[in-house]
This record gives sequence, C-alpha cells and structure tokens, in this order.
Amino acid sequence: MISYLRNNEIDRKRWDACLMEISAAKPYAMSWYLDIVSPGWEALVDNDYYAVFPLPCRKKFGISYIATPLFLQQLGLFTADGDRKRMAEEFISFMPGFFRLVDLCIGQEVSVPGYSLTPKFNYELKLDDTYEKVWVSYMTDCRRNINIARRYPQEIVEDPVPEELISLFLTHTARRAGVTGKSSYVSLRALMEHCISAGLGRILGVRSPKGKLLWGMFVIETPGRTTMLFTAGSRKSRELRTSYLVIDYLIRSYAGTGQVIDFAGSSIPSIAIFMRSFGGEKTTYWRLYRNSLPWPVKLLK
Repeated sequence: MISYLRNNEIDRKRWDACLMEISAAKPYAMSWYLDIVSPGWEALVDNDYYAVFPLPCRKKFGISYIATPLFLQQLGLFTADGDRKRMAEEFISFMPGFFRLVDLCIGQEVSVPGYSLTPKFNYELKLDDTYEKVWVSYMTDCRRNINIARRYPQEIVEDPVPEELISLFLTHTARRAGVTGKSSYVSLRALMEHCISAGLGRILGVRSPKGKLLWGMFVIETPGRTTMLFTAGSRKSRELRTSYLVIDYLIRSYAGTGQVIDFAGSSIPSIAIFMRSFGGEKTTYWRLYRNSLPWPVKLLK
C-alpha cells in the first residue's frame, strides 16, 4: 500500500535504511541530501519503507508543484527488489493531483497517462579492473590529454574549501552555464560542507605556483559509488589539461575496488564527449513532465 507523507511524517532512519539496501545507490535520495537541496520535500512510501519515491515539492503563488532542484540529477523510485518500472508507474499514478506541475528527472522509463517522458544521459565507470586495464579503455584523445597534463608540474591537493570552488565557477563558467546568481549556490555550499564534515565527500584540485585554485572537483563518496557532482576550472587549467589529470587520479585511486565513478551527466555535447572519453558506460534517465496549471499560468511556465 502506497502512502503519501508530509515532510514531518517521514521516518528518516527507515528511509535511509531502505536506500542502504540498494547496491551502489545514488546519493540524491538520501534524507540528508534532500533536506539540504529541497527543504520541505515530501514522499510516497510503500510497505513499511520497502520502496520510496521522493517528491521535491515547492509552492509558488499558492500553487503546489514538483521540480528537480539544482545539483540533483535524478530521483524516482528506490527499492532493493521488485519490478522497478511497474512500481514506479504505480507510484506516479498515486501522486497527489494538487501538484499542478510535475517536472522531475527519474531513473525509470515509465508510461503513465498524462505524462511525457524525455531521455537524458549520463556516464558511469565501474572499476572492477586494474588501473592498467582501465587505462587501455580510455579513448585515444583522453590518454593523449593525460600525458600532456603530466608534462607540467601539477600537484593534486585536497585542501580547497567550498567557497573557493564556487568562486572559481562563478568567475569562469557560470555565465556560459546560465546560472550566475550567487543565491543558486547556497544549497551547494551547504551540501559540500555537510559531506566534507561527515566524511562523505571531498574537493580535489590543482593550484598555481602562487596558490590560486586552477581547477577543482567536488565528489560525493557513498558505499559503492563516487559521484562527480560539481567541477570548475580556469582558462589556464584547460591549457594544462588539468581536468583529465585529476579525474585519472580519482579513477586510479579506486581501480580494482568495484566502485562506480558517476560522472553526473550533462546535456552539453562537449562535456558529454569529455565524460565518455574515460571509457564509461552510457546510461539513461528520464525527464517526467506533466503541466496541469490553469490558463494563463500554464503559458508562463
């Protein structure tokens, strides 16, 4: 039986226990993650937390809606067993009708009347093999760029702080990414601070000889999965191929462990090609959409 739970009705201990039963589960649905990036989130829960479906809900102008927050790639149904596609369709059909707009990225390909579905893509690299075997699986251009990066004295450090990484992104990338307001990064800063203090993540980077951060990457490290959530780099780092060097370092550190490196996806073709160059497997997730807003509010969406 599916139940709809408000935020204060969710048993976070049982919620997270459900997720921990899933091998290499993505971190996005963990209660602490949702509390940071989607305060007030609600949920659908089945059979004593056997299966869960987070609802990152909001309200604007008195209208309740669901939307995928920034820095959260995908949600959907989470369960250790069962027919996930069928169960996801049941949960979506049960979703309360007062959510007049649903724009949610999910991990299941579903078919539910009234909803449209659009594919989105990610790359994941499962590190069962030795580093030597993984290196051979890199695309030729990737190996070439790593070798170029190794010609320069670039020391990989783990001392960058969240504000430093965000500032680097705002200076060099935010305008091209279309997210320039500093308020957009409040939850990201809080997420990085929480993960670092709880031992669930770290920031890897390379500095200039004068100590200025040239390139940095925030990764979330959960059992079985390392998620490359956020990167930022300067023009100089592109010349030095720094991103290739640091990601290769991360992959080498996990080679042979079975850990999954999750590149966290991108709709920008050049970034997708970059992620693919490390030999990962292309995976698909889905944008679920339904707009039942009243006219003319629907036109404003």
